[in-house]
Amino acid sequence: MTLVCGIVAAYGDIDPEKCERMLARINHRGPDDSGRIQLETAWLGHQRLSIMDVTGGKQPIADETGSAYVVGNGEIYNHEAIRDQLSEVRFATDSDTESAFRLVLRDGSAALHDLRGMYALAMAHTDGHGVVARDPIGIKPLYWARLDDVTLFASELRAFDEEDQPMVEAFPPGYVWTPGLPGANVADGSMVRFADAVPVHVRPARYAPDKNWDEATLSHVRMVLTDSVRRHMMSDVPVGVFLSGGLDSAIVAAVAAKVAQEKGEKLPTFAVGTENSADLLAARAVAEYLGTEHHEIIPTAEDLEEALDEAVTVIEHFDPALVRSAVPNLLLAREAVKHVKVVLTGEGADELFAGYSYVHEDPAFGTPDALQAELVRSIETLHELNLQRCDRTTMNYGLEARVPFLDATVMEEMLAVPAEWKLMGEGRTEKQLLREAFQDMVLDDILWRGKEQFGDGSGAGEVLAELVEKEKAKEGAQGAEAPAVENGWDLRSDEEIAYYRTWVRTFSGVRPNRTLGAFATA
Repeated sequence: MTLVCGIVAAYGDIDPEKCERMLARINHRGPDDSGRIQLETAWLGHQRLSIMDVTGGKQPIADETGSAYVVGNGEIYNHEAIRDQLSEVRFATDSDTESAFRLVLRDGSAALHDLRGMYALAMAHTDGHGVVARDPIGIKPLYWARLDDVTLFASELRAFDEEDQPMVEAFPPGYVWTPGLPGANVADGSMVRFADAVPVHVRPARYAPDKNWDEATLSHVRMVLTDSVRRHMMSDVPVGVFLSGGLDSAIVAAVAAKVAQEKGEKLPTFAVGTENSADLLAARAVAEYLGTEHHEIIPTAEDLEEALDEAVTVIEHFDPALVRSAVPNLLLAREAVKHVKVVLTGEGADELFAGYSYVHEDPAFGTPDALQAELVRSIETLHELNLQRCDRTTMNYGLEARVPFLDATVMEEMLAVPAEWKLMGEGRTEKQLLREAFQDMVLDDILWRGKEQFGDGSGAGEVLAELVEKEKAKEGAQGAEAPAVENGWDLRSDEEIAYYRTWVRTFSGVRPNRTLGAFATA
């Protein structure tokens, strides 16, 4: 198995020099190796971060006839089960990407529905056939630009040439694209949705929404999440955990520490925050309770200021909530990669268990059906918000972030839990079910700690707000006007305007409404 963390693909009238430029711009995503293949109507390239099968997993990977090739970004967690299904196949590598490749070669693009993991895949055949696909949630990024005679794909916005940026769009999660065949226009193609981010659920008979949960329910929740963390720790190199000081990352760390202990190892954990900030102190308490190998990054105001412009460019976004959390995340990733190549994070728990305050404060979400619909919607938009920030801040340093709460099985099981149980009231706080499920594994003070936004709890939010005020005063003195954003994207606050000015220096041609999403408020 190998993680391949940056891909570029082109179908149609190939310009190899353009493709090479694009690949070079995402070298940070996979600094361990680089590979490419050019066919008559396709070009595939990748940047590799070696996690497993370090010597044998070089990509692109070819079939035994040399007539089909694949590059992939991410990880297929059920790749061993897929290999068992393909007993007739002689695999050339131990790569999880090859497992997906061989399954699609045998069963066609419909087989993508059977993949469990985070991925962006691009395949090409010498006869002109091909497949490009992105995982159903969009954990791994993918963008494309449909030009007159070529269709380009890449893992980041930064990959595209400036003249191509106006045509760049986000490739939608859960879709597969196939190119047109020679004789027509190869760059033309067809799009088919192969999976939804959130499957349609039938409430299991074992749940009685009009009653409270029982110990069997708590045990089931604990088992499902524990199994997911174990799957996400598969690696031949050390795996760590980002500790935010909150409930979700503490749960991931508690399970991961147990798995590490079973191997006779200590779990590496990482936390960031200004001196004596709430998140830093809470993460320290979690680490001491679990006995982890803990690392702390304590930035000064100057450190945060220096990282600000880089954060906007790295995450390819200017939404204030994302930027505020990206700045400490960048500092954290820069330190963590000195010790590990893979980290687990707590992304997705709030969407599954209704952890955000707005869903409890707004009467519009006060019924089970309305709450369930909002949870589904929030998961469907994660790819352009928290998952984008999570991916870019880590991959900027060649560090892979994995999100066990967004495992397909976890989502299926936790969204089948009655939404009634996720509403506050009747003595319940937010995420009460999740808290009770892990009350014997998580430090009590952390188990019942209230939610705090990462940028605020780390102390970065206050520092960045002061920087924005200084910038606003300077711009005001110079008589500067707020920039206009094309395509109806309204800048919603002084902070967003400040971050947009930084963003547009690198992405001036990119159309935000085709590539980005935004939180409801700024």
